[in-house]
Amino acid sequence: MLPSILPPSATDHLPVLADDVRRLLAVRPGETVVDCTFGAGGHAALLASDLEGRGRFIAIDRDPSVRAYFESFNRRFGSLQPRLLRGELSLVLEQLGSNGVQADAILMDLGVSSMQLDRPERGFSYAVDAPLDMRMDPSADVSATDLVNDAPEKELAQIFRRYGEERYAGQIARAVVRARPLSRTGELVDVIRAAIPAPARFGEGHPAKRVFQALRIAVNDELGSLEHALPAALQMLRPGGRLAVISFHSLEDRIVKTFTREAERGCTCPPDFPICVCGNEPLMRALSRRPIRPSADEVAENPRASSARLRVAVKV
Repeated sequence: MLPSILPPSATDHLPVLADDVRRLLAVRPGETVVDCTFGAGGHAALLASDLEGRGRFIAIDRDPSVRAYFESFNRRFGSLQPRLLRGELSLVLEQLGSNGVQADAILMDLGVSSMQLDRPERGFSYAVDAPLDMRMDPSADVSATDLVNDAPEKELAQIFRRYGEERYAGQIARAVVRARPLSRTGELVDVIRAAIPAPARFGEGHPAKRVFQALRIAVNDELGSLEHALPAALQMLRPGGRLAVISFHSLEDRIVKTFTREAERGCTCPPDFPICVCGNEPLMRALSRRPIRPSADEVAENPRASSARLRVAVKV
């Protein structure tokens, strides 16, 4: 039986890779900063401090529970007249861009936040028994309960395989369909444990980790949102503006890496053409060829940072 509450976490408000984000975004007074995933405001406080009271700060988050954190942030940095825009990040960025808003620094800290993981009623954690929800926006139409109870077996297997890279996707999907209806995270964990071979239950990491990741990504369309948000962010950036993206699994990082490489490439002519005839120019320049990873000291202090990858690029 899983517990129904989680103990308070010391990592609730620890921003991941904070020193690297701050150094590479290099925010200066008078600039416009956009934090696309405000959360508890950890990164936001550091970046706002670098504005030194002069500039503009825009916060975005689809989760209404961040309002209390933003109000605290606003009391501290009121001279910046910060705005909190609630909504899915790609839609908000596109709207800002269409309104002519430009930015000098944009941060995306992807995935689920500590405050969401540690609130049992949100249903994100496989470590606690709670309603099976996983919606980052609680007003969204489809929850994880809807998905596991309504999706065909083949679709569930595809979700587990594609978004969770789950080796036993087919077996787990079959077991989920047989066990329906499911409404609690603990029920789903039990089904997953029973569906996989015994050695896999005691392997590296929790046996439900990949399935929970897959369901969360599907429920919130996280990869689709990222694919639309990156070009919207690039469009918003002024020349010399910086884009920083923190991802937590290979699926996200692959999208960011591909987008950055294509934006860096410019010319799309075949390699055997003697001269460029397409006229395309590079749009971005990556500040590092490989993603930046947290140090051993940071992981020791905040284990949730262990899988983080940071990529930063400048608009040229």
